[in-house]
Amino acid sequence: MTTLFDAAPATTTAAGPRPGSRLYRVAGLDISLTGTGIASAGGTVRIPTKGRRKDSIVDRHARLRYITTRVLDEVGTVDLACVEGPSHASMGQAGHHDLSGLWWRIVGALVEREIPVAVIPPMSRAKYATGKGNSRKAVVLDAAQRRYGAILPSDDEADALILRAMGLHHLGQPLAEVPDGHRAALAGCQWPDLPEVAR
Repeated sequence: MTTLFDAAPATTTAAGPRPGSRLYRVAGLDISLTGTGIASAGGTVRIPTKGRRKDSIVDRHARLRYITTRVLDEVGTVDLACVEGPSHASMGQAGHHDLSGLWWRIVGALVEREIPVAVIPPMSRAKYATGKGNSRKAVVLDAAQRRYGAILPSDDEADALILRAMGLHHLGQPLAEVPDGHRAALAGCQWPDLPEVAR
């Protein structure tokens, strides 16, 4: 089927939880126009798309709708969705306006499904992964692969896995032990009230 933008099939890799007791259903979402990363109990997935400068409003809307639909299909029903918050340092970059619209489309759809949403600042995600809030994505990717034994072909999936790990840690079920300095990153996040989730 022809689409209004270039889209490659999503790639899936195994990066599930450690064996043991049942974990809460937590999803991590690294929302992006070019490669949204999603992590869940079943592993990680990346949803890549490509836009063009000449794209019309209709084209751009179709791209955002496509990504949102794919994300919601991948997430399904969870106890908590951990979404990376806006990167204020990149506000001047091309596509920021569309990325903001995509972020709100996805978060709004999760809220409408009554899925609790946690917002994780980019620096908190990096700090939880590496101990330093200014770590580059490649460093976060390496840390995620080492700590969780995951095979992650992209930093989008690594970020999503870290976001999921943070949500599980917040709920008292960390995927792995992390140093105190890393764990301190949990305090800088916007966590929703979860009255129905026993902790």
